[in-house]
Amino acid sequence: MITAQKWLEGRVLTKDEMKEDQVAKLLSKIHHSSEILHLFMRMGKQPLDPSKLLVRLINQYRGNQHVDQALIAHALEFLHKHLDQVRTQEMVVCHSDINHENWLLGEDDHLYLIDWDQAVIADPALDLCMLLYQYVPREKWSDWLKVYGVQLDDNLYLRIQWYMIASALSYYIWYLEKGNMEYSNKWKERLMQHKMVIYS
Repeated sequence: MITAQKWLEGRVLTKDEMKEDQVAKLLSKIHHSSEILHLFMRMGKQPLDPSKLLVRLINQYRGNQHVDQALIAHALEFLHKHLDQVRTQEMVVCHSDINHENWLLGEDDHLYLIDWDQAVIADPALDLCMLLYQYVPREKWSDWLKVYGVQLDDNLYLRIQWYMIASALSYYIWYLEKGNMEYSNKWKERLMQHKMVIYS
């Protein structure tokens, strides 16, 4: 299993380093590892179903009077409209917290992805959306994904959008409930950017 099982000396990657080839190659290696997938399946992990994720988001939103109601409505409308199109047979082990601080470049010059507490079996787009939207310029997505090992076709782009909106919606509500307005507004802004693109 490609995780850090012992204390490692090294440094975390910078945000700028996240678009480098070594990150794409390691994430691809993890996503295409049948060993890791079978390990999670033996642990009883169930794949993340996008329809169940949508229901969870609706329940998370319901009753919260402080959210931007119109923005939430647009996001949920998009997720519901494209639900059938994001169903895929491609399920892998996703780290689901692809923050640059979880990428460690060891003193041995090997790259490690650490902190697997939130890992799930899901569409690889769950990891790809967070990494691409946060660290890779849009015009570089195709090149980055080629190094990862896939082509950016319409279906993959839609799935990346779908999981980005779902993730942004969840974080927006979660941070709002915690009273962290800085991070809540960050994810609200992400949702607003998607709204302008999708509904313009």
